[in-house]
Amino acid sequence: MKQIVLTGFLWFALQAGAQPLQELSLPEAYVLAQKNYPAVRQKDLVRQTAGISVENLQKGFLPQFSLNGQATYQSDVTSVPVSIPGFAIESPNKDQYKVVADVNQLIYDGGLTKEQKALQQLNASVENQKVEVELYKVRERINQLFLGILYLDEQLKQVELVKKDIETGIKKLEAQVQNGVAFKSNLNMLKAELLKAEQRAIETSSSRKGLVDALSLFVGQELNETVKLEQPVAPVAAADPAIDRPELKLYKEQEKLIGQQDKLITAKNLPKASLFAQAGYGRPGLNMLKNDFAFYSVGGLRFNWSLGGLYTKKREKEQVLVNQKMVEVQKETFLLNTNAQLKQQKAEMDKLQRLIGSDHEIISLRSTVTDAAKAQLENGVITANDYLKEVNAEDQARQTLITHRVQLLQAQINYQTLLGK
Repeated sequence: MKQIVLTGFLWFALQAGAQPLQELSLPEAYVLAQKNYPAVRQKDLVRQTAGISVENLQKGFLPQFSLNGQATYQSDVTSVPVSIPGFAIESPNKDQYKVVADVNQLIYDGGLTKEQKALQQLNASVENQKVEVELYKVRERINQLFLGILYLDEQLKQVELVKKDIETGIKKLEAQVQNGVAFKSNLNMLKAELLKAEQRAIETSSSRKGLVDALSLFVGQELNETVKLEQPVAPVAAADPAIDRPELKLYKEQEKLIGQQDKLITAKNLPKASLFAQAGYGRPGLNMLKNDFAFYSVGGLRFNWSLGGLYTKKREKEQVLVNQKMVEVQKETFLLNTNAQLKQQKAEMDKLQRLIGSDHEIISLRSTVTDAAKAQLENGVITANDYLKEVNAEDQARQTLITHRVQLLQAQINYQTLLGK
């Protein structure tokens, strides 16, 4: 169902043409980025290459034709050194000529063609899976951009809250300045802080636009500058997670490929048989005692067994075993590193969840202090500078919460990405 929804989204995005996207979710960004990534075109090239190779191998069982010609001059020829009265045996000429058309039909090759075709198909599977591994790595970059934008969105919301607190203070001080119970310098201090908050909003918006532009390049779609990113649902970490990464599928395909190489070694050292037919014209023909140009033909069964490969067969199979062990080591190393990263991300999630709990308590306390400071500022008990300290302290506490929330979401998404979910 999820795949159907994503497919429908992509169709809609293509129909929209040049219309910038107004909304985008993380799964949709994954799909768009993988379809837009240049390496994806390599899969079609791999398929074409494998198809051409297999087609050429299939033609090995088609009749093979050849045409050969030869003209020679010999220093000696066969002769019969026997004199028979009334009967003369003519010796062939020393200059001889022949043109031969040869057709060869392979009927048994020890399964070599079959194993070569299987090898080409498995090699294509390995190359395709390498592309899948490369495409999967794009997710890491998408995660960084997507979460970076969400983080800046939260920062912009926080700036607006700070601006409201400062504007509240300004209104209270303006009334006091008009009544002559507060200095204008205090009012100007708050106005200056309001301008600084507006500058912070400008800087944050500019940074967000840069990330949106970068994300637009990756997904291959124009994104509206104010594109709304859907908040990813925080995935729940499984108690006993199973890793399902493209790298593991690649190792599996490589093991199949190496196993096929072992079968190929056996097949290429088996005997081969074929039917052949020759048709020729030359002097002499098949009758060596007839010194005239003549047509002739020969047909039969040809058997061939090259024994030279037996010298290296044992070593070649040993090399196959070494290659299999190398793939096993690579797989074990990958699993070790991935499991270590999963434990690190799990510990990071636990830490951030505890910090977020403390952040809420801190914000609750700071909010109470800020509310009290507003009343004190209105009654002239504290200065504008004292009020700003409390506003900034609450702002810092809320920024810390924003940072921890995004870090937790990033750790959760990274955890799922490491698993291959």
